[in-house]
Amino acid sequence: MSGSGKKKLVIPLILLLGFILTGLGVFYYINTLMTTPISIEKIDIDSQAALKLNILEQVSKKNGVTEWKLKASSATLLKQEDKAVLKDVDLEFYTKEKTTVYLTADQGVLNTKTHDLTLTKNVIVRHQAYTLRSETLHYDKIPHIIHTDSRVLIQDGESTLEADAMEAKLNQDQVILKGHVKGNFSEKFDLP
Repeated sequence: MSGSGKKKLVIPLILLLGFILTGLGVFYYINTLMTTPISIEKIDIDSQAALKLNILEQVSKKNGVTEWKLKASSATLLKQEDKAVLKDVDLEFYTKEKTTVYLTADQGVLNTKTHDLTLTKNVIVRHQAYTLRSETLHYDKIPHIIHTDSRVLIQDGESTLEADAMEAKLNQDQVILKGHVKGNFSEKFDLP
């Protein structure tokens, strides 16, 4: 065999040997990654939570009619209680008059059996041109009402009403203000 013939045979053999060694190295590395046990550190375990959800969406119906839709950025279902602790709550309540009442709150607690709600921190309710603000608000499913014993502020852009407590009967389009009620009204103020 001539010198150029040996060179033509040696170069492919060296390349083949290089590919084989590279393949064995990659196989060994991947095998090591797959067989090495994964250690998990710093796990926070909530001993009261039965289940944590990153997003919760729920619809509540009565006799086939949607009463409300709920969305929350997270929900923690508690083991020993029939409750879900909610964060960043968005609610839509529907009335018999086919209007929608929008509600947002930073936190909430949903009773998973009765579907009653307690909402806290930065509670805002919007209905038509009116905005209600409070720190706490409760929803009772059976009578379909929202109420609070916390101070409320109701605004329509130009007029304001304040009260010590409030009850809104969603199916009757009725709001009852209680306690020390005071307000500032514009000439354009119109109660529905």
